[in-house]
Amino acid sequence: MADRNKRLAENVPGEFFVDSTCIDCDACRQIAPEVFADSGEFSFVHAQPQDEDTVRNALRALLACPTGSIGTLHPNRAREVKADFPLPVAERVFYCGFNSPKSFGGNSYFVRHPAGNWLIDSPKFLPPLIDRFKEWGGIAYIFLTHRDDVAEAAKFAEKFSARRIIHRLELSSQPGAEIVIDGEQPLEIVPQFLVIPTPGHTRGHCCLLYDRKYLFTGDHLWWSRTKERLNAGRDVCWHSWTQQTRSMALLEKYDFEWVLPGHGQRVHQPPEEMRRQIGELVAEMQSR
Repeated sequence: MADRNKRLAENVPGEFFVDSTCIDCDACRQIAPEVFADSGEFSFVHAQPQDEDTVRNALRALLACPTGSIGTLHPNRAREVKADFPLPVAERVFYCGFNSPKSFGGNSYFVRHPAGNWLIDSPKFLPPLIDRFKEWGGIAYIFLTHRDDVAEAAKFAEKFSARRIIHRLELSSQPGAEIVIDGEQPLEIVPQFLVIPTPGHTRGHCCLLYDRKYLFTGDHLWWSRTKERLNAGRDVCWHSWTQQTRSMALLEKYDFEWVLPGHGQRVHQPPEEMRRQIGELVAEMQSR
């Protein structure tokens, strides 16, 4: 729970605030950019919500915050807003919310599919999500992009008898995983779901391409608000920038319309624009 005595000085006066426990994960800025902004080291309230929709978005951000760093000066309706999650992204794809501090506030996603639902990376293991997943038919597969974002995947797997998918080079983070990927060749687990190994950020990092539209990218690729294009960060590459650059180049041959990252902003663009920006990003990465 956020502490009003630790409110950051950068917050504008008003009901909502961010306190000094913020880890700058970006979740609140993705959900309610009209309220929260980036100082460079943490998020803060740059504008108080002025209407019902903006208040609701701010409360969603409060609930998604992995460290409980967002608060209000008076009682709020967060209990009611919990029912909003998972939030729809497009068609059968949803953003789970309730980001976990175990994955440094990484995003997780849910795909409703008639042949079995998918969870991509893990949120907190909390009743509102558990209940909603039950209503939607449970979870058949849990795809884990890499070791950093597994969070409470094991609990979801046990609860729903789901099969976890992870690369062998990340297996120490989920030693009980039911499906283990080897090597660097793409693998279609079931129709419409293609695992694409993208080593670089970590040794066994993988992306997931669903329905040739949705690319779940973990910490490999995201949309930069400041650059207004696709981006990757050498400063958050834990294994090999050379490998990450090579992995990025491989994505040029795939069609996709969405980039849905673990960290950073998601984006929707035409496939040809995605391909163009990937090409430009690879050229930039080669020069860094």
